[in-house]
Amino acid sequence: MKPLFLLLAAVTADPAEDFNADSVDLVDALTCRLEAPAYNGFAMALASGGADAPDAKRGWRKLKTDNPYMIEYQLPAPITLAGHYATSHIGFTANGVVGFLDQPDPSVIAKPEGIANAMDPEPLIRSLTASGKVTRAQIEKEITFHKFMGQKVVVDSQTPPAPGESFGMHKRITHEISNVSTAPGKTLYGCSYQIEPTDKDGKPL
Repeated sequence: MKPLFLLLAAVTADPAEDFNADSVDLVDALTCRLEAPAYNGFAMALASGGADAPDAKRGWRKLKTDNPYMIEYQLPAPITLAGHYATSHIGFTANGVVGFLDQPDPSVIAKPEGIANAMDPEPLIRSLTASGKVTRAQIEKEITFHKFMGQKVVVDSQTPPAPGESFGMHKRITHEISNVSTAPGKTLYGCSYQIEPTDKDGKPL
């Protein structure tokens, strides 16, 4: 069965015949400096397998993971993200790529980049403790994993159908910072690339 990110990329990849996956810089992909079609073309090339796939040509080693929504690799040499965090561990999701950084608290990296936690439990904790039925200590004892999930929109553009065409495109690129229970002590730092075909009114097809 083909990985999910290949199935999604197949309908949105750069149609140019001269697209070269070797020209794609991984750090550019992780820091939202690629165009969405270029990223999807790279994702397709990666999922195609074989000796010419980017992972084989770049010496990446596929890792075993307990996360069914991610394909993870070990790089032959570390890269640097978020200023000074070195990592050789990356992962591909359905529509993006992340690096695993040695920082157990994602907010340390997210705050300077202006990214807030959309899963912040603090408002709920304050509401529950205000009721007087439970203490903060009791609540925090039950929380075994503090989820962080935040993003910042880098590109959000709508291209109407060209003359004679029946559909346009909505492109959205987001810088994302998160964590997952399958990678304790790590912050996931990367970028999501989405291209969605739309009708003449800009609505998804």
